[in-house]
Amino acid sequence: MSKKLYIKTYGCQMNVYDSDRMADVLAPLGFAQAEAPDGADMVIFNTCHIREKAEDKLFSDLGRLRPLKHAKEDEGGRMIVAVAGCVAQAQGAEIMRRAPMVDIVLGPQTYHRLPEMVARAARSAGGILDTSFPAEAKFDFLPGESKAPGVSAFLSIQEGCDKFCTFCVVPYTRGAEYSRPAQAVLAEARRLVAAGARELVLLGQNVNAYHGAAPDGGVWGLAQLAYGLAEIPDLARIRYTTSHPRDVDEALIRAHGELPQLMPFLHLPVQSGSDRVLAEMNRRHTADEYRRVIDRLRAARPDLAFSSDFIVGFPGETEAEFEATYKLVEEIGFANSFSFRYSPRPGTPAAAMENQVPEAAAQTRLLALQDLLERQQRQFYAGMIGRELDILFEKPGRHPGQLIGRSPYMQGVHCQAPTGLIGKIQAARITDATLNSLGGDLMPASGEDRAA
Repeated sequence: MSKKLYIKTYGCQMNVYDSDRMADVLAPLGFAQAEAPDGADMVIFNTCHIREKAEDKLFSDLGRLRPLKHAKEDEGGRMIVAVAGCVAQAQGAEIMRRAPMVDIVLGPQTYHRLPEMVARAARSAGGILDTSFPAEAKFDFLPGESKAPGVSAFLSIQEGCDKFCTFCVVPYTRGAEYSRPAQAVLAEARRLVAAGARELVLLGQNVNAYHGAAPDGGVWGLAQLAYGLAEIPDLARIRYTTSHPRDVDEALIRAHGELPQLMPFLHLPVQSGSDRVLAEMNRRHTADEYRRVIDRLRAARPDLAFSSDFIVGFPGETEAEFEATYKLVEEIGFANSFSFRYSPRPGTPAAAMENQVPEAAAQTRLLALQDLLERQQRQFYAGMIGRELDILFEKPGRHPGQLIGRSPYMQGVHCQAPTGLIGKIQAARITDATLNSLGGDLMPASGEDRAA
């Protein structure tokens, strides 16, 4: 009989990928994923340390799980509880101390060892902590994907970060940069496409720093990998996230101009428009350098649209420095963005900096920036009305006869369309726009399924 596995995933797309792979490594032990923790034989909380109060959310979820664990025991069973991910890496010993109900705590680099940990936990009372950075590459020990990927699939190509931005915990929780060999990435990509994926989203904490071993014995950057992926039949779309401005090289810019499979939407975090703040953040780029990267990318592909990340209220940020960020946003224009008020992460250099910005002032700045970003997003979406966009249809919509798909710019698009179009690309004329989605009318098919 199969055992029930419930995984709750917090945070980033990399965590979604990791959760799927944890399910893969546990499948040979008889675990099948469940939609709820009730009656589960194993529960995994795959945590993210990026958002504010990440630890509080974890302990709240553990508190809600406790009665279910006791109920399982009352029935004569056992619920193994595991905490994985970046909070586990950063706060492993504290989790074990505060939550004795947790059987396993494991970091992002050790989930290929999960079957061994589960076996140990089943033989004992738990208390297993593994937040090491093993010498072996975990990807070499993972089985093939066990479930259909869907129309769009994540593919992890790179992990870790060597940049050490002063606000960020990633180098401490994910470790140094590691790039998977190109041959392994291409093999996984072929499996995903053969299983039905038409779009691949390449993942990495610093994805455009990719430098994987090439099939010919050299080294490939992200651009060369994209060219290799573009040769896979039936792979219609390639995206990647998250990028760093310092790692946008000429080869990648050229690839955006030459490869129709590379979608014209790029997430490129800038964080601030103030050079002093950027230096304090250790971002290793200036505002003008960021502007020049944008200009070069737009010259290579004029229809390229951008999203970004912004941190408001970084320690020492003045009103004038916030205005520099506001001005940069006005000048560049973004299709979509993520903006946050700075909050300290334990163990990061910025948490110990003086001149922490008062919360009220930071919140006022954040609201002003978010208002501008929302206006830009509305303008970008409204600008789609009347255009014909190629839509990759992914799933049924909420209404009868409706399908939901994605535009080249990652926008959700709903159309009246037959279910036979799921997994296919067809043009739609956009008729309406909201802040977060588009509506359109399906255009007559023009022969072969289009790549973009």
